[in-house]
Amino acid sequence: MIEQNVLDVIVIGGGLVGGLTALLLAQGGVQATVLDAAPILDEQKVLAQANPRVLALSQATIHLLKTVNVWDKIARKMPYTGMQVWNKNGYGEINFGQESINFPTDEHSLGSMVEPSLLNLAIQQQMLEQLNDYRTEVKVVRVEQGVGCWIIHLADGSQLKTKLVIGADGANSFVREQAFIDYDILDYQQAGLTCAIRTTQPHHYVARQIFHPTGPLAFLPMASLNPQQAEHWISIVWTLPDDYADEYASLNDVDFCQLLTRESHHMLGEIIEATPRAKFPLKARAAQRYVKEGLALIGDAAHVIHPLAGQGVNIGCLDAAVLCDVLLQDKKRGVWAHQQTLKRYEHTRKGQNDAMMHSMSMIGFLETAEFFPMIWARNFGLKQVENTPLLKDQFLTKASGLETLKSTQYAIS
Repeated sequence: MIEQNVLDVIVIGGGLVGGLTALLLAQGGVQATVLDAAPILDEQKVLAQANPRVLALSQATIHLLKTVNVWDKIARKMPYTGMQVWNKNGYGEINFGQESINFPTDEHSLGSMVEPSLLNLAIQQQMLEQLNDYRTEVKVVRVEQGVGCWIIHLADGSQLKTKLVIGADGANSFVREQAFIDYDILDYQQAGLTCAIRTTQPHHYVARQIFHPTGPLAFLPMASLNPQQAEHWISIVWTLPDDYADEYASLNDVDFCQLLTRESHHMLGEIIEATPRAKFPLKARAAQRYVKEGLALIGDAAHVIHPLAGQGVNIGCLDAAVLCDVLLQDKKRGVWAHQQTLKRYEHTRKGQNDAMMHSMSMIGFLETAEFFPMIWARNFGLKQVENTPLLKDQFLTKASGLETLKSTQYAIS
């Protein structure tokens, strides 16, 4: 069965980036149909289970979530006021912001750590309130280009027509595949090992990252189900060669905690508890193009970068902001999803995202290099940045994402 109306826009994927896109469009007077493969989340189950992996949300992402009234719906957050980065085998170190004794406000933080499950719950709740056509547990089986529209075939046999398809369906994007858009892959031959740990010393709202010859080890403050232990729970992301990741993932909890205490240089005292570990392969992906006539890719469907700086989810949210901004500008002029408009989105975002991907790859290479001239250059560079306030400010400004928002209607006034 084909629904005869040609819809203005269909968003395929109802996660953070897809949901944010639909909500921003709704605020601008455009109701998107959202096709989400996920079910309606059970709020009690989500809130009762602490997710060991967290997302580091930038100031720009937080601002966008506030704009669509999602931020206050997130049940647990852990703001951070400082970042500390150093190399195990070097003398250079960079410190951004500072420690905080008291729980910081959004205005006094560099960003916030949020569990993906809680973020997805909040996004879904807002979509249920704000969208007229939000469909869950939907399987898309075919996406084909028709005459002046795209036709979406669903597993139940129904079909939808739309003037614009937005692919927000993740790294293994079905939309990207169906649109015959090629992508480049950079396999780091590494894996990310992640879990939650409890330490004897409080984190004081500082995110820490230490570079080892095998790869970076990140300590990210996280909220706790137990308020009495709120400042002692950390989410770790440990980037390791595949064989090391396999070995460390198989250790018993006692041995793993001892290893982690030693490799972290006791920076937060002893590691006294660890949740079960998860392991995921690290590959960078970049779509060779973000748009076709009547189609746009956003978020992980368009790009996946190294988790080194925790920017993956944030650049996806910036995609959503830029795309919605140009689309809503079109609407004011009485046109919709013009190809030049989609090209403007691609031109704005693809260059920035590709630069971010290659920068993260280069930093990862430099920080693990054992060739003496590179070690010297790395250490010298860290010291120069630490001792140059202007450079540190530029790093923070870039990481905040606010610079990208300046040219959109979502700029902070």
